[in-house]
Parts: sequence; structure tokens; C-alpha cells
Amino acid sequence: MARYIGPKTKIARKFGAAIYGDDKNFEKRKNQPPGQHGVNKRRGSKKSEYAVQLMEKQKAKYTYGILEKQFANLYEKAVRARGVTGEVLLQLCESRLDNVVYRLGFAKTRAGARQLVSHRHITVNGELVNIASYSMKVGDVVAVREKSKSLEVIADALAYRTNYEWLQFNDETKSGTFVSAPERIQIPEDLREQLIVELYSK
Repeated sequence: MARYIGPKTKIARKFGAAIYGDDKNFEKRKNQPPGQHGVNKRRGSKKSEYAVQLMEKQKAKYTYGILEKQFANLYEKAVRARGVTGEVLLQLCESRLDNVVYRLGFAKTRAGARQLVSHRHITVNGELVNIASYSMKVGDVVAVREKSKSLEVIADALAYRTNYEWLQFNDETKSGTFVSAPERIQIPEDLREQLIVELYSK
């Protein structure tokens, strides 16, 4: 399964946002861009329109842990769907199984959620699913496999879980129902999806 395995703090500093969750190293140096000299003064600080759009796309890809080909496929799917393309694109990202596992609080990060899925700790409608990009449908029930409910990493993550209106969580069964695709206002990620649409539209 292809995924980004490079330095995460460096990427977070590039975008000036803790896109991978809590990071002490990022907090110390969040105002310093990566690189030996930070922003190169000779180049100037003003970015071109294309550079701004590209950076927003990269930020979205790194946030959701999606590589270029997968992200481009999601965009094509969003273009064909009804609704505002940018919002639909984010909805598709949020509907991925690894993201839903993260939102339900079974893991502290999306990378952790992806690992739970790939290591066969997660079920969808009672069936084991180990494909992180699996697209959730309304009414689907995501749960921790019975044998995995005692995992310390899941218990630790659930202690800090956040509720989302588009997901219904059952603490007794350690499961959650995908009630609906989230509205844009329900997605907390700081992304300017319209810039991504403009980039792909060129």
C-alpha cells in the first residue's frame, strides 16, 4: 500500500499547520519554513497563482495521506458528481475508511487509522476490510474487530475522541455509523478547496 513515509514535521512547517496532529517539534519551529535558510530572500516571498494553488493541493494530499494518482482519481469522481466540485472532493476524502476510523476516535492520527485498517483490526458491516481507501456509504457501520477491542492504542485514542454530527458513535460496541457525507461546514480542515479545483481545471 503506497503511502508517504518521509519527515512529517518538515511537511507541517512547509504549510505552517500541524496537519499530522500534535507535534512538539512543529510547535517549536512552526514559524520557520524548512530548509537551511528558510525562505530564500532572493526569490522573494510572493508566490505565483499556480504556486499557491499547487501548495493547497499538496496540503490536502498530505492532510489525508493520499498520493497523487489517488487524489487525481478522487477529483475526477468529484467532477462527475452532483454538487460543488471542491466540496464533493473533500467529502470523498472524508468518506475514506481510514479517515472515518480516525474521526471515530479509534486512532489519534490518520496514519494510525490507516495502520489499524491494514492490520485487519477494523470491520465494515461485520466484514473485515483492510483497504484504507474503501469508500463509505450511508448506513455503513465501522467497528473494531472483537479480538482487537482490548488494544491499548485504541483505548488511548478513544479517551480523546471528538464527536462529529455525520458519524454516530456507540461506545458499548466500539462502533460507529456513517450517517451521511459531511457538509463543508462540518469538515474542520483548513483547506481552500476552490484553489485545488482551479489548479486541476487548467
